[in-house]
Amino acid sequence: MPVVATNGIHLFYDDHGDPGAAPLLLVMGLTAQLTAWPTPFVEDLVGRGFRVVLVDNRDSGLSTHLDGVTVNPFEVDPARVPYLLSDMAEDLIGLLDRLAIERAHLVGASMGGMIAQTLALDHPERVRSLCSIMSSTGASDVGLPTAEAVMALLAPPPSDRDGALTRSLEVAAVIGSRTHPPEPEEVRRRAGLAYDRAHYPEGAARQLAAMMASGDRTQRLRRLEVPTLVIHGLQDTLIQPDGGRATAAAVPGAQLLELADMGHDLPAHLWTRIVDAIEANARRAEG
Repeated sequence: MPVVATNGIHLFYDDHGDPGAAPLLLVMGLTAQLTAWPTPFVEDLVGRGFRVVLVDNRDSGLSTHLDGVTVNPFEVDPARVPYLLSDMAEDLIGLLDRLAIERAHLVGASMGGMIAQTLALDHPERVRSLCSIMSSTGASDVGLPTAEAVMALLAPPPSDRDGALTRSLEVAAVIGSRTHPPEPEEVRRRAGLAYDRAHYPEGAARQLAAMMASGDRTQRLRRLEVPTLVIHGLQDTLIQPDGGRATAAAVPGAQLLELADMGHDLPAHLWTRIVDAIEANARRAEG
């Protein structure tokens, strides 16, 4: 299996495209598996000349699960959580080392955007460009979820597969695009694939604690020199749009793309536009 030992854990990854092409690392969000990146989205990036690497973050998918490690998901003391976003970023550095990738384009969604920001801050020499999608700075006054989104996120996990599929529909209705909602059967199909591959809701508390305890990156982002693109949906209720605006405002020279008909998701009708923007940012960095 494509697994790398790094930073005391094992990471599962997937590698697409020409090994000699410009490397682009995709990083997903809270409990999301690498399979959450839509296949046509990945194929489009490969077709545009990128080597696309996808990864399961620690505590999700087929990567290491920290079974039995309990934590308050809202803990803000870094000393009281098992790991931080900086540790998750170091995981990815180990993956890049294993794949002999000196510098990569980074694209992160939601928590993945926070990890990608942290990697770019901690290791700017390893990053060609940064794209932060539906994410935020870690500041406590921006990017906050609505009350309805909090309830959807923190509801007790279902006890069986059918319950998980039903929950996926409920969550999508709250945080997804309202003008272009995904087809219910497609939501259920993806949720079923994720459940069968590696259903692991226990990782959510530890990943959420990592976000909470990692604090505000705003001041550090002001010193970031990596070409940066911020993408955010104006219908996002989980990380509201001011989180994306604050990110773009903090990074010198960052470009902000706000999409009126996108929520906390990647609607199919926007895949090409999002890939266009990622490619343009990467070419800007290469140029």
